Amino acid sequence: MVNIARLRADTPGCEGQIFLDSAGSSLPPQVVVDTQIAHLRREAEIGGYRAATERLDDLHGVKTAIGQLINAPAAAIALSDSASRSWSDFFYSVPLRPGDRILISGADYASNAIAALQRARQSGAVVQTIPSDGNGQIDLAALETMVDERVKLVSLVHVPTNGGLANPVAEAARIARRAGALVLLDACQSAGQLPLDVAELDVDALSATGRKWLRGPRGTGFLYVRPELATTMEPTRLDLHSAEWTGPDKYTLAADASRFEFWECDIAARLGLGAAVRYLLDQGPAEIYAAIAERAELLRAALRELPRVTVRDQGVRHAGIVSFTVDGLAPVRVRDRLAPERITVTVSHRSSTLLDMTARDLDSVVRASPHAFVSFEDLDRFVAAVAALE
Repeated sequence: MVNIARLRADTPGCEGQIFLDSAGSSLPPQVVVDTQIAHLRREAEIGGYRAATERLDDLHGVKTAIGQLINAPAAAIALSDSASRSWSDFFYSVPLRPGDRILISGADYASNAIAALQRARQSGAVVQTIPSDGNGQIDLAALETMVDERVKLVSLVHVPTNGGLANPVAEAARIARRAGALVLLDACQSAGQLPLDVAELDVDALSATGRKWLRGPRGTGFLYVRPELATTMEPTRLDLHSAEWTGPDKYTLAADASRFEFWECDIAARLGLGAAVRYLLDQGPAEIYAAIAERAELLRAALRELPRVTVRDQGVRHAGIVSFTVDGLAPVRVRDRLAPERITVTVSHRSSTLLDMTARDLDSVVRASPHAFVSFEDLDRFVAAVAALE
């Protein structure tokens, strides 16, 4: 069981408000803020280069901490500025030819779908959608019939941006890999709230952000690449960090996942990401995950009791996002009416998950995403505020 008093004491931002947007950009623990500010001050004292050199071991430790969280070696981790950057850096490095097939899921995120469509247009490949089953999750039986030797990559979304569905990604990955396809997992909404073991999930690559459930800074993310695969791929963009200039017309790629990194980066933000991951590890990931799940389930149950509210979450397994609509009120109006009461929720629009929202005839939904630092009293006050909306 989590120590809610400590979590709230370590998160000054949660006092005086009801914060339900960890699926967007969560409130960081104080150690993350202190870590970033301390490094920025050091840069101001001695310059960015010297300040970074002083923290080389700590920077490597960021990858070590992430590796501990997802059961991967540090050498298999590349740091980036976002989940989208990580996802696209891998995706655009997969060779595609005319007739190749790219499979995306019905709940895929707009950035992923747009990238897939662009590459299909450029290469002559084809983008196809894995159907959803009656529960809204990836239809594993349908996927089994779709995969063949022409499927080069399967894009899986662990938790979509617009609801609490948790897809059966391990089962889907096994089906895809048996057919020889690469599996790229978008863990943007699951890293920090659901267990991620890349060995058990059996994915080739995994992308995630720092700012959501991990409670790290904006402008941070990471990419995991299966170690034996990382050494065979050439990213579409390189610099003197991802490769070494070894002769007038020669270069040598970095020997591990760092070939997906560039040299220039926000050092303070990356150190902050490391502090966030270590904070999660210190609190006990299993306890944090359980606390998030408990709060989300309590919130779903309470909202279902309100006469004008419809909970929109699909799936058999659920995550920490709770999506809903209120009869007679557009989701943006719900969000804006709650804001003066110091309640933070957000809205997920159709354009972010076009296929899923269109299939369900939804233009938008309210998204509430309670982290472990949210108290049960906060949840009660939130439900009461939704019930009072006119």
